[in-house]
Amino acid sequence: MKRAWLLFLLLVVFTHFLSAATLDSVQVKKQYFTKLLTGNIILDGAPNEEVWNTVEWGGDFTQYQPNGGKAPSQKTNFKILYDTKFLYIAYRCFDTAPDSIIKRMGRRDEFPGDWVEINIDSYHDQRTAFSFSLSVSGVRGDEFISNNGNNWDTNWNPIWFAKAQVDAEGWTGEAKIPLSQLRYGNEPEKVWGFQITRRLFRKEERSTWQYIPQNSGVWVSAFGELHGIKDIPTHRQVEIAPYVTAQTDQYKKEAGNPFAKGSESKINIGLDGKFAITNDLILDFTVNPDFGQVEADPSQVRIDGFQNFFEERRPFFIESRNIFDYQLTGSEAGGDYDSDLLFYSRRIGSSPHGNPELNDGEYLKSPQNTSILGALKFSGKTKKGLSIGILESVTQREIATIDHDGQRREELVEPLTHYFVGRLQKDFKAGNTVIGGIITGVNREKGLSDQLHRNAYSGGLDFLHYWKNRTWYIRGNVVFSEVQGTKEAILNTQTSFEHVFQRPNAREVAVDSNRTSLAGTGGTFRFGKIGGKTGKMGQVLRFETGVTLRSPGLELNDIGFMLTANEINHFTWAGLHYQKPFSIFRSARLNYNHWARWDYGGKFIYQAFNFNSHATFKNYWQTGMGLTWNTFDISNNALRGASSIRRPPGLGNFFYVVSDTRKKFYTVLETFNFWGFGNTVKGNNIDLTTTFQPINALRISLSGSYSYNWRRQDQYVSDVTFHNLNRTIVGQVAQKTLRFTGRISYNITPDLTLQYYGQPYITRPIYDNFAYVSNPLARQYDDRFQVLDRSQMSFKDDEYQVDEDKDGTPDYSFSKPDFNFVQFRSNLVARWEYRAGSELYLVWSQGNTPDADADLNTPLANSLWNNAFAEQSRNIFLIKWTYRFLR
Repeated sequence: MKRAWLLFLLLVVFTHFLSAATLDSVQVKKQYFTKLLTGNIILDGAPNEEVWNTVEWGGDFTQYQPNGGKAPSQKTNFKILYDTKFLYIAYRCFDTAPDSIIKRMGRRDEFPGDWVEINIDSYHDQRTAFSFSLSVSGVRGDEFISNNGNNWDTNWNPIWFAKAQVDAEGWTGEAKIPLSQLRYGNEPEKVWGFQITRRLFRKEERSTWQYIPQNSGVWVSAFGELHGIKDIPTHRQVEIAPYVTAQTDQYKKEAGNPFAKGSESKINIGLDGKFAITNDLILDFTVNPDFGQVEADPSQVRIDGFQNFFEERRPFFIESRNIFDYQLTGSEAGGDYDSDLLFYSRRIGSSPHGNPELNDGEYLKSPQNTSILGALKFSGKTKKGLSIGILESVTQREIATIDHDGQRREELVEPLTHYFVGRLQKDFKAGNTVIGGIITGVNREKGLSDQLHRNAYSGGLDFLHYWKNRTWYIRGNVVFSEVQGTKEAILNTQTSFEHVFQRPNAREVAVDSNRTSLAGTGGTFRFGKIGGKTGKMGQVLRFETGVTLRSPGLELNDIGFMLTANEINHFTWAGLHYQKPFSIFRSARLNYNHWARWDYGGKFIYQAFNFNSHATFKNYWQTGMGLTWNTFDISNNALRGASSIRRPPGLGNFFYVVSDTRKKFYTVLETFNFWGFGNTVKGNNIDLTTTFQPINALRISLSGSYSYNWRRQDQYVSDVTFHNLNRTIVGQVAQKTLRFTGRISYNITPDLTLQYYGQPYITRPIYDNFAYVSNPLARQYDDRFQVLDRSQMSFKDDEYQVDEDKDGTPDYSFSKPDFNFVQFRSNLVARWEYRAGSELYLVWSQGNTPDADADLNTPLANSLWNNAFAEQSRNIFLIKWTYRFLR
């Protein structure tokens, strides 16, 4: 640990040394003056109407990347007009080689080829902005920018209009943005921040109207200003979007099963809507939402006990999610703790928690997901810098039906549940200081009371402060949680993988079987530097250090996401970033990280150091590599509460190379390897992705990955009892995983697209050399286990029988832990936006998760092929029609 602090001290000294480097010039904010539209504009991509001549061309762009501060390769001009309903933007992108303009197609928000983009800070809060991008091929992209440019949310989908054309001088574009899609105050004359960026694809060059040095570490706060907008009315956005879906499921009929007749059909009707309470604050609502067109989650299986995290893909929850985002840590160093959230929207509408037990001859019909009856979201930001987010959702009571020879019974698998999230943030001093808070609640009706909490609450307070032109910062939060329920439910929480209060070597916690509630706290403090002065080679030093805590009783998984409690993590990251071309590089980064961890009993449990580097070459290839040295590791969770166990130290490294992504064919190769000292652990992973774009409208991507992970002895298997003693069985495990992913995207027009996604996946852990844990914290690896030799074990009916005392009678048994998990998921989606905001989807989804355990001895690739495409696949055919009414 002393070495870590010494390295940190050296970094601070290095920071002071670099601060003496040449000062970057202060950037003066540019201004553009618009005027009221006095005629008509035909939106065809050619700004040749006379009315455009009432305002001057803006221009004088500067390179942002790669040669920040220099003149761009090609000249760019723009004009802006407005009326009482719309903002109009005209672009003239000059190009001395019009035949070299890249006109690739893509779906909305894919930003293909050459494009131009306007960012509008209509709040003028210098932290948030609305972004509208137009590619030369006519593809639109839109994003909501928050946290001063550190977060760009592509899931914001406003209604706006744009066209582009290519001519002998380059290309032109016109955009028409409804003022109802922006947020602004009621002052008579507006001053908005704005920025225009152009991408020249063939050189991967970006130039901006308002020059912002890369080393500044800021974005929105440095925008230029738009003046001249006067006396525009406040537009209260009203949008209603009813939908109808018709769905048919086809699958293999199962003889004797009354719930598996081979096909099912249903029709759903629902409604989505938006209503502007004020011009700043929007109420979103959804009734009986349907997410049938959403791409399936990637297959993922873990054997280490930790839960899987999946990204949110459902439109209602991802729009405006920046307001509801509340990471407990979010460190630059990164770590498992960075996935912890107070609000994880995937909890709403997840799979039911109940799993009915079946008797012989019984068949089960149970919902795959909990239905969302409705949800409301009230969000926005006022002119005075107050961000508000309120979300409420109710999920349906779910019932499983069990049939036995025509006699049926019902069993609750998920109670009616109410979810609530409230979030507030307030900007001070133009966003240099931000203070906020959040509160969440989950309330369930009676049912499954031995498994689920009746009530679950969490909350937090957070702060952020910048100084020195927003290059230095401190930020942090404190959080709390309380869960309430029956004695059985709270006991389950205390003894769960995340908490393991039952550990015999835990001085800081103990199981209390009479508890009906559990409370905990946590928090994070971070201090860092994100920009500043540059050295002679254009380098800038950035760093961050901090600490993040989770008390033993902290529990967030009813509505949030938390991997484990009872941790105090220290982290430090420093990066030396070369942002201008030098030698053979366009840019380069050198990073250092270290981590240390304690539990709340004061026990030191983890330490690691990392160095990594990344570079983009002048031939547009990219590469990176890194090395992590794990010097010390004790896991409180790996044995599921039986005890803590010392894990072997080791080394891990990664390497990747990316060929020139401007080309129509490029590849990405990634590798990761790790080794435990003393031949205790090893792992290898390789990923190869190829992308081919034979024509501008067609893009094909194929990837394959293979991983092999081996642990010699310490993989948890089971807990058993031997002569009134607890035994924790562990073993050697070798897990092989193979995954292929294919994506095809064909763009008939920017608004009519066809996409395919398919992923066959297999993972197979095989166990051997079983032992029981005897001295889990012993320094020598082999002293931690007592190996069970072959003469003590027998195998019958998928169970291992163990005669530990060798008296001829089995003393205990445990199930065979080997398995062969195979899954295939695919989506074929045709999407047509036949009018602004209104869409028609045609979807074919295919899924197959066969029972493949009988195939354990078949070669991995053969087993994947034989099972993933077997006849028992479930095919879903869906048509979804939405119509968006606007006011």
